[in-house]
Amino acid sequence: MPCALRCNGENQMKEPIAALRALEHKNYAYTYAQSVMTFDAETGAPAESAAGRAEAVEVLSRAQFDLLTDPAVDTLLDEAAAAAGTEQEQAEVRELRRMLGQIRPIPADEYAAFERLTQESVAAWAKAKKAGDFSIFAPYLEKLVAGRRRQAEQIAPGRDPYETLLDQYERGLTIEKCDAFFTTVRAAIVPLLEAVKSRGTPVRTDFLDQDWPIAGQRTLAQKIMKLWGLDPDRCTLAESEHPFTDGFNTRDVRITTHYMPRDVLSSLYSVAHEGGHALYELHVDPALDYTVLAGGASMGLHESQSRLFENMVGRSKGCIRLLWPTLRTLFGPQLSGVTEEEFYRAANRAEPGLIRTEADELTYCLHILVRYELEKALLHGELTVADLPAAWNARYKQYLGLDVPDDARGVLQDIHWAWGNFGYFPSYALGSAYAAQAMADLEKTIDFDAMYAEGDLRPLKDALTDRLWHYGGLKETGWLVESLCGGPFDPKYYVEYLTQKYTELYSL
Repeated sequence: MPCALRCNGENQMKEPIAALRALEHKNYAYTYAQSVMTFDAETGAPAESAAGRAEAVEVLSRAQFDLLTDPAVDTLLDEAAAAAGTEQEQAEVRELRRMLGQIRPIPADEYAAFERLTQESVAAWAKAKKAGDFSIFAPYLEKLVAGRRRQAEQIAPGRDPYETLLDQYERGLTIEKCDAFFTTVRAAIVPLLEAVKSRGTPVRTDFLDQDWPIAGQRTLAQKIMKLWGLDPDRCTLAESEHPFTDGFNTRDVRITTHYMPRDVLSSLYSVAHEGGHALYELHVDPALDYTVLAGGASMGLHESQSRLFENMVGRSKGCIRLLWPTLRTLFGPQLSGVTEEEFYRAANRAEPGLIRTEADELTYCLHILVRYELEKALLHGELTVADLPAAWNARYKQYLGLDVPDDARGVLQDIHWAWGNFGYFPSYALGSAYAAQAMADLEKTIDFDAMYAEGDLRPLKDALTDRLWHYGGLKETGWLVESLCGGPFDPKYYVEYLTQKYTELYSL
């Protein structure tokens, strides 16, 4: 075949792929603009800026909706599917079709109005939390619940609306699977927690509740980022009411934390947690930037990385040993008479508390169980927003034995529902379990003691890059879970991890 004819044929075959990439770049631009506004809202925008931001988000989200739901996109996807010659091209078509299935059934005006509502709701939530007054946020939450239920029914008529939402955060997750998972984990956690409280050797915590200068905490946060290997030219740290991570592309990932004057562990482990998210985002194959395959593949997988670096790395004896000289330098008076072992034990204590983000590993899943049961009831219409605070308080008494003193430390503590993120919370618990199974498998080939002795986490990061990070959304979620875990997911590894850790820690 003459070269000119062959090249022209190849070019014609690639034209749909070029058009597909152009569509993805436009979609990325809309997402980027809205994400930057969200980051600004949480980290530096004036308190009264929500109305103007909501106007902009409504316009941008409507334009993005129109871009993706144009009937011409269907023809483009058919042509691109026929022309796709690589796994990445095939996956881009697959994920765009999946994305269309999630938004096309929703009326355009309703879609944009809901995006506007989330901006207004987050602002109302912040005011409500500061005032400890749920009534400020309640009207917005009612609209959010109704809106998400309606969207779920439009996306999958006849399917349980909460299950439709679960699937958006962790593909293939069902209520049946969630119920079975929480039943298994709760059956192990509750008696183990009772044994810790009744028979466990006490852990010293008296030194924790004192003044920890914020300047020192900021320096400690930078130490964690350096230890994790987060490039400051590609990853920045800011402050917000609720810590979070925003990954724009593989050269722009932003994390936040919240410093508490009398709790050094709060910011330390929020930076460790968000740093795990950032590592995932930063190590995705750059070839996926600006496509629908960029970033983490699911929230369960994303949370597996944040929970792994927060707990299994950050709270390990090896990591505490690496941090100890910095801690002693920054907080000499606070740590006077405290040993490295005592700090390690305090950082890993099991002690029921009110706040999810500061919960220990043993009780953490119970915090998630509360949210899972409540949001499921809200979406099923079995619980009203007006009754939500009382239901929240009752479950905290039932599962954690705690009285909730106010809504700020109760039903208002998390930002997720203000964003309309119903179905997200189970990802935290699943992520913790994925991480435990992954670590059990990684320990077969990585000498973690030697790694910490070297003060370099590259062996772990290289393994996670190979198993998960670099794929982004190229592979299906189920395949990635097995790749990360070293086999089919089984919650027994999580149960065994918690049992071994707290049996040893409390000499049970």
